[in-house]
Amino acid sequence: MTAKKAHIPVMMREVVEALAPRDGGLYVDGTFGRGGYSRAILDSADAIVIGIDRDPDAIEAGRALAATYGDRLRLLQGAFGDMKDLLKAANIDAVDGVAFDLGVSSPQLDEAQRGFSFQQDGPLDMRMSQEGPSAATIVNEASEKELADIIYRFGEERFARRVARTIVAARQEAPIVRTSQLAEIVRRVVPRAKDGTDPATRTFQALRIAVNDELGELARGLAAAEAILKPEGRLAVVAFHSLEDRVAKEFLRNRSDSAPRASRHAPETQNSVKPTFRLMTRKPQVPSATEIEANPRSRSARLRVAERTFVQIPTENAV
Repeated sequence: MTAKKAHIPVMMREVVEALAPRDGGLYVDGTFGRGGYSRAILDSADAIVIGIDRDPDAIEAGRALAATYGDRLRLLQGAFGDMKDLLKAANIDAVDGVAFDLGVSSPQLDEAQRGFSFQQDGPLDMRMSQEGPSAATIVNEASEKELADIIYRFGEERFARRVARTIVAARQEAPIVRTSQLAEIVRRVVPRAKDGTDPATRTFQALRIAVNDELGELARGLAAAEAILKPEGRLAVVAFHSLEDRVAKEFLRNRSDSAPRASRHAPETQNSVKPTFRLMTRKPQVPSATEIEANPRSRSARLRVAERTFVQIPTENAV
């Protein structure tokens, strides 16, 4: 039996430095996972962390860590897009920092029964919350056009139509219910990339994003963070692919002084939208060569950091 890999939080030092935790501060780890960021924040200051995760396995695994830190670590099960409501139910209306580590976690990826990975056989599931329609539901019930759209949009797979057509043909012979089945179907029609990337990578990414509404969840989470962060509170977002990084980039650009005006010569008017965030860096931070060598999964990570201004949220942006 192969030992499971330990989860290594990506860019943990950079995230903690970005949040700059202080004694007495209140911070949200919006993607708790196995608690790497939470532990680092708690060890860096006499602060309180609220760990949020929609995966019940993550919450259960985090109970031992919560016992270690006592009242300083509180765990809430739910989607980080619902963060404002989750915190309100816990009598919290403002925090000093929010961290998001997007995408699938190592424990989810390494557990074959969760169905996230094409590298080992398991049920075609991919549900982070373990509720709702699975990847198998989409693969076996969506139309060819719907499948092609999902694979192209969320996987940026240029052979999306070919993949969708092959999936539909294969499921007419037998339902596609295992990760190994789907991976082999995709590998038959998608050429292997020059860098050795598995041909199934983009299709599996697309289905995972669709199953979990990851981009919609991110948009809601960013708006929730904007609503609950105190002035000078920090937001740190670690993204692993261009789609989610683009959502974070555009959100922060539109909410900061980097937002485009109709004309650079146009004067600021009373109705001009004031920036709710100040970008800490214009370009995202990337992992060090040392981290990438130690943890190859970190190689595509991008960290964006912004600080909340004193400007109140415009009514149309409130969540």
